[in-house]
Amino acid sequence: ISQKGLNTCIVDFKVFYPNLFQFLNVPPNKKGTGLIKLLKNDRVDFREEIQATKYDHLYLLSPSPQDLIEEYFDFSFDHIDRVISNLKNMFDIVLIDVPNNPPLEFCLGAMKYCHMGFLTGSERVETIGNAMKLLDFASSVGISTAKFNNIILTNVLNLTYDYKVFNDAGFKIIAALPLVKLAYSRALEGRLYVKDNPIMDKYYYKNIEVIIKVLTNSDMGG
Repeated sequence: ISQKGLNTCIVDFKVFYPNLFQFLNVPPNKKGTGLIKLLKNDRVDFREEIQATKYDHLYLLSPSPQDLIEEYFDFSFDHIDRVISNLKNMFDIVLIDVPNNPPLEFCLGAMKYCHMGFLTGSERVETIGNAMKLLDFASSVGISTAKFNNIILTNVLNLTYDYKVFNDAGFKIIAALPLVKLAYSRALEGRLYVKDNPIMDKYYYKNIEVIIKVLTNSDMGG
C-alpha cells in the first residue's frame, strides 16, 4: 500500500506481546513511550510517538515490549477511539493488528472503531470455531461484526480441506497466501518479502495484491 504512495500507519495492538517492530526493522520503543503514551495523555504529539520505517510512506505505532501488562488494564473504548480517530486524520490508511483476546479492550475496541476487518486462518479444523467464538463474543457486547466476514488464509499447503465450510459460516475467502518459507524467514530479519525479494512467488504476490485492492478501492476510508 505504501508503495502506491499512500501514507500508511501500522498499529500493533498486541499490547502484551508486540512484535511488528521486529518485522519492520525498527528499534523497540522505550518503556512508557509509543502507544501507551498516546493513550495516557491526549496532549501528546502523535508525530513524536509514531516511528518511521525504512520504507517510504510506511510508519509504525507500537507499544513498548518493556511495558508492564497491568499498565494496559485501565484503558477504555474512549481511549482507543481517540487514538484511532487521530490516526485516521493523519494517514491515508491505518492498519491495525488486532490481538485475538476477546475480553481485552484493545481487541474489541479495534473491532468497534475500524471500517473493515479481516480474520486470518489456516487449513485447520479449529479455524472456523475460533473465528465464530471471537465474533460471537463481540456481538454479545454490542459490537457489529458484519464488517469481519473476510477471511485471509495463510500458509496454505493445499491440503484436503473443506473450504466450503467458510461460505456456510458466512465468511468470504478473499485471499489465500501459500506457505513461502523465504517470506517467513525474511520477515524475521525485518525485511518485507514483497519489497525485497527479487524472486517472488507469483501466487503469493497476486493474493497480496487482491488484499491491497480491497483496502485501497474501498469507500470506507482508513
